[in-house]
Amino acid sequence: MTTTDLQARRLDAVRAWTAFVEHGDAAEALVRPEILTSWTRSEASVPTDVAEAPLADESETASYWQGSPLQIAVSRVETELRRTAEDGDLVIAVTDPDTRVLWTYGGRVMRRKAETVNFVPGGRWDDRSVGTNALDLANRLDRPAMVFSAEHYAPIVHNWVCWAAPVHDPRTGAHLGVIDLSTTWDRTHPIGLATARVMARLIETALPATATPAGPGAPEEEPGLVLRLLGTAEARLDGERLLLNRRQTEVLALLAMHPEGLSLERLHALVYGDQPVTLSTLKAEVSHLRAALHGQLSSRPYRLPMPVTTDVERVLGLLRRSDVAGAVEAYGGDLLPGTNSPALNELADYVAVALREALLADPRPEAVVRYSERAPYDAEVLEVCLADLAGRPHPAVPLLKGRLAVARS
Repeated sequence: MTTTDLQARRLDAVRAWTAFVEHGDAAEALVRPEILTSWTRSEASVPTDVAEAPLADESETASYWQGSPLQIAVSRVETELRRTAEDGDLVIAVTDPDTRVLWTYGGRVMRRKAETVNFVPGGRWDDRSVGTNALDLANRLDRPAMVFSAEHYAPIVHNWVCWAAPVHDPRTGAHLGVIDLSTTWDRTHPIGLATARVMARLIETALPATATPAGPGAPEEEPGLVLRLLGTAEARLDGERLLLNRRQTEVLALLAMHPEGLSLERLHALVYGDQPVTLSTLKAEVSHLRAALHGQLSSRPYRLPMPVTTDVERVLGLLRRSDVAGAVEAYGGDLLPGTNSPALNELADYVAVALREALLADPRPEAVVRYSERAPYDAEVLEVCLADLAGRPHPAVPLLKGRLAVARS
């Protein structure tokens, strides 16, 4: 559309909105039925001078988003979403089924505009909260929607055009929310709605597969990245085992331990220490690792944009809760035995010492027997446990004495 066409369309929208606000029924022949219906819903609860969308509880919103299927999917296609926003100077938003914004990313100009009206995570954009908009229409009507300029009920977004499309789980059909693309009205383009549909399909194809248990009571695969680093190294992404070399596993482990991200130089120091290894060598390892992760490794800084679970964090979490027996059960052995990464060697010592000290403070016989399978030459823990029993009968005593004899030999 030409600039003149867009200006005429905007003027028509403003006239229709004015007619509705001032005379109600006078707008019936001037706008689409779904817009008029939404204006009527909005009028009942939203003043025309609303300044911004209300915000939901920040911690509740973050908790809902973190590790959700939508968060996993968005993290997998985040590069494409960001590129679309930057190329078109758009702000892109993903919502839940109640039109609460969960995630946004914007080009420089639109990001600032969005922040002024709370088009940010936690913002409530249903029409009862902030008036008619494309996110609400797409969510309620469960179909793609466009809202142009003064078709929005709230004047704070009369300078916007928004295209939104619903997002469904392709396996169950469940309605998960919508994706919305917004920019200024003068940048309206015929492919806007088609782009929203494409972005919705992109997110749907990136959703984690619905877990199918192998049998009654079988555990479901954890979504995201699951790392085993204690004893035996293994990495799985949405249940699929990754084939990585030792160095790639070390890099992955360090990124998992630093969710805030690491610069190239900092990652190099943590992996190699003082070893004479070039930054180019590390870049090559990261490149191979990114391919193994299907592109899910951000740069500047290097970061894993997905839910990450490690057995290291599980062991330390159990120790923080004073569940020594649970920590011993989760402890598979030394962290990446043989690694020459100074940072990982330091972490390995920390985990091993923390577990050992917890056992010395609370030497439960079953836990000590289990621990001795991982550390067969740690005589002191066995001695402390037997001393704590003080000659009292216990089924674990023969095992403890036998293992002590081996440890002392």
